[in-house]
Amino acid sequence: MVILYGIKNCDTVKKARRWCEANNVDFKFHDVRVDGLDEATINSWLESVSWQVLLNKRSTTWKQLDDSRKEQLDQASAVELMLENPTLIKRPVLCDNSGCMVGFKEADYAAKFAK
Repeated sequence: MVILYGIKNCDTVKKARRWCEANNVDFKFHDVRVDGLDEATINSWLESVSWQVLLNKRSTTWKQLDDSRKEQLDQASAVELMLENPTLIKRPVLCDNSGCMVGFKEADYAAKFAK
C-alpha cells in the first residue's frame, strides 16, 4: 500500500497526487493536519530519511519559531517539533513497503514506479 502524506492545499502535494493518478499508482492520501500524525509514523519515516531531510527549515512555520526552539536541534527535538507543527515536515512524504521518500520530483517518482 502506497501512502502519500501531506496537506491538501500544498502545491507540491497536489503535483504528486496528480502524477500518481495520471500514472495509475494506487495510493491513499493522508492529510497530516486533518488525519493527524503520531511519533511512530515519523520514526518509521526516519528509517529511510534523516530528520534533517524531513524537517523543512524553509517553511513559514519554521521562520515563526522562537530561536530557542531552532538551536541545538537533534532527532528527538526535531520529532517533537514536527509532531507539534506538522507543517514543518517537508512534503510530500511517500511511503510503501520499501521505504519512504520526501519531496516530489517527477523523475524520482517515475523511477520508483517504473514497471
